[in-house]
Amino acid sequence: MILTFDSLAYEFKDYTDVRGKIRREVQSGRLTQVARGLYETDAHADGKYLAGAIYGPSYLSFDYVLSMYSLIPEAVFETYTSATFRKGKTKQYENAFGVFTYRDIPAAAYPVGVEIRQEGGYSYQIATPEKALCDKLYAISPVGSLKALRALLFDDLRIDEDEFGRLNFDDIRQLAPLYRSTNHNYLIKLIGGR
Repeated sequence: MILTFDSLAYEFKDYTDVRGKIRREVQSGRLTQVARGLYETDAHADGKYLAGAIYGPSYLSFDYVLSMYSLIPEAVFETYTSATFRKGKTKQYENAFGVFTYRDIPAAAYPVGVEIRQEGGYSYQIATPEKALCDKLYAISPVGSLKALRALLFDDLRIDEDEFGRLNFDDIRQLAPLYRSTNHNYLIKLIGGR
C-alpha cells in the first residue's frame, strides 16, 4: 500500500518524533521509501503500481507498454516509462523498485487511449499499445519521409511487423492528429494502405 508522509504522520500522531518513527519503520523494512514523502508497505510491490504516485499526473507508456505488448523485442525490467503533460522537462527517479522516467506529450493527446486497471489492491493508469506507439513517435526527432518512418519503426525501434499489423488502426487515426507532429502524419499515411 502506498502511504504519504501526511497519512503516516496521522497514524503516528502519538509519537513525539514522527519523522524518527518513520525513519525507524524504513530501517526495519516495514516501509520502503519510494520518493520524498512517499512510502510503500510492500517491499516487493511491482513498480507499475507506484509510477503514477511518484510523479503525476502520469500513465505508463513508451517502451514499457511497447515491450509489454511484444511490439519491441527488448524486455524492460524494473524500468517504468510514463507520459505526463505540461511539465516542461523529462524527470527520472530511481529507488528500490526500479527506474521511473517521465516525459511530456501534448495536453490534447494526454487523456485519450489510457486505461485504468485494478490489480492486487492497486489502481494504475496505462496506455493502450496504439497510444504507447504514438507517445514514442512524439518523443523521437521528426523523420523526413514515409520511407524514413518505415525504417525508424521496423529497423531502428525494431517494432514487430506482425504485432504492428494487429494494432487498431482506427485508434491510431484518432490519436495521431492530437500530436501535431510530422512522425504522426507519416504514421497515418503508412497505415492508410492497410
